[in-house]
Amino acid sequence: MSTEQIAAILENKRVIGPTRDILEVRNAITVYDRLHEFKATSLASLLKAHKLLMAGLVESPGKFRTRYVGIVRGDELRHLAPDGEMVKPLITGMLESLKTSKDLALIKSCVFHYELEFIHPFIDGNGRMGRLWQTIILMGYHPVFEFLPVESIIKRRQTSYYKVLGVADRSGKSTVFIEFMLGVILESLNELLSGRIPLLTAIERIERFRADVGTRPFARKDYLSKYKDISPATASRDLREGVAKKILKKSGDKRMTNYRFGSG
Repeated sequence: MSTEQIAAILENKRVIGPTRDILEVRNAITVYDRLHEFKATSLASLLKAHKLLMAGLVESPGKFRTRYVGIVRGDELRHLAPDGEMVKPLITGMLESLKTSKDLALIKSCVFHYELEFIHPFIDGNGRMGRLWQTIILMGYHPVFEFLPVESIIKRRQTSYYKVLGVADRSGKSTVFIEFMLGVILESLNELLSGRIPLLTAIERIERFRADVGTRPFARKDYLSKYKDISPATASRDLREGVAKKILKKSGDKRMTNYRFGSG
């Protein structure tokens, strides 16, 4: 879908397009709006995220597959994933390794991403889950990773992304994939350091916005007009945090939601 169509969905406007594509976007918005609800080492969190991400797109969202699956390109079988009976113990072992491994979080996040792709625990949505969970792991290491455009860079380098996954699969080693993903993370950090992404906390952004609006009511779109470099999902999280900390008062619902700073 185009950027304009996705922006319209974010604003709850009517969009003409394939129903499945629209649902995929809506589901992704829901998941990324709730990033802070997920715990990187929790099996329940992993399954909950998949259920939200793939609701209405697969028969059993939030559940591991129980049968063999393979990845086919043309007439060639590129990858045969482990038996369905092995999925849960393999994923449980990966999550336990996140807790106990002494490796750097950067490395652990790349390894988890690759291994989830290799195990292919779900019927569909494995790529999305691998990228999502790497972000969640990195957020636990440093909050700046919530704001890095890793997904956008992978999209720009999609051909290379799938190529290195294939190379790692054939070699039986994740080294080439780890190197690729570290390069993606470095590129996203360089974008941040270039000033295209603000390095402010949610509360810092909210307090700066207070000077602009005073006690006047405002909507999320007004907040986004101030911070053009953050996503609508990040803006929603900022405002939700402001309400939770009683800095902001919320009224209305959905498209009619407004916020106002308290007098204190």
